[in-house]
Amino acid sequence: MTHVVGIIPARYGSTRFPGKPLADLLGKPLVQHVYERAREAQTLERLVVATDDDRIFQAVTGFGGEAVLTRPDHPTGTDRLAEAAADMEAEVVVNIQGDEPLIEGAVIDAAVQPLLADASIPMGTLVARITDPADLHNPNVVKVVMDRQGFALYFSRSLIPYVRGGNGAQTVYYYHPGLYVYRKEFLLTYASLPPTPLEQVEKLEQLRALEHGYRIKVVETQHNCIGVDTPADLEHVKRLLQRGR
Repeated sequence: MTHVVGIIPARYGSTRFPGKPLADLLGKPLVQHVYERAREAQTLERLVVATDDDRIFQAVTGFGGEAVLTRPDHPTGTDRLAEAAADMEAEVVVNIQGDEPLIEGAVIDAAVQPLLADASIPMGTLVARITDPADLHNPNVVKVVMDRQGFALYFSRSLIPYVRGGNGAQTVYYYHPGLYVYRKEFLLTYASLPPTPLEQVEKLEQLRALEHGYRIKVVETQHNCIGVDTPADLEHVKRLLQRGR
């Protein structure tokens, strides 16, 4: 049986929102909402919060979750994920964003399924259609294009594809919510690969995998992934939860 472990990286020192994982959201810390939602995924056999801060560790264990402490000097969430996963009994590792309190278990399951079905796939992720025109030219909304087999061709903060001389209104654009699924062996390899030029230009670490020749399987979701990057985002999510989202 394939062992699937979900890991939620939770860093205390966010530049735009320090202490974000512990921010109060309707009486619970933000990270607890993410944990409880992710626990609904049927494919996960274990769920762990990987953090660099004892306050987050204590909060997670306090509500009954599992947490591990990692080094504070990791440059990326992937590096934190790799440290946490290194000694775990797992074949597949899911990187669940710690700032998406509305994540759905079924969405996690959908991203995991391709790796369960095909042992040759090293990495998978999600995409969703862009429905808000304001997102098309927002560099914080990462765009992606795929091949006909459902593998990522490229990720960019710019609008892709570029429409030349045609009707752009008929073009479907996709954005990348940020959830990743890895084979553990590949995750450890990936974290050890040197940064690549496109990754450094776009500030998108998933490009490291593509530039080194690894394929990323893409699953489309209808779920509207809403991340919390600022206190204003937290208030928006709070209103959604109050309306029963």
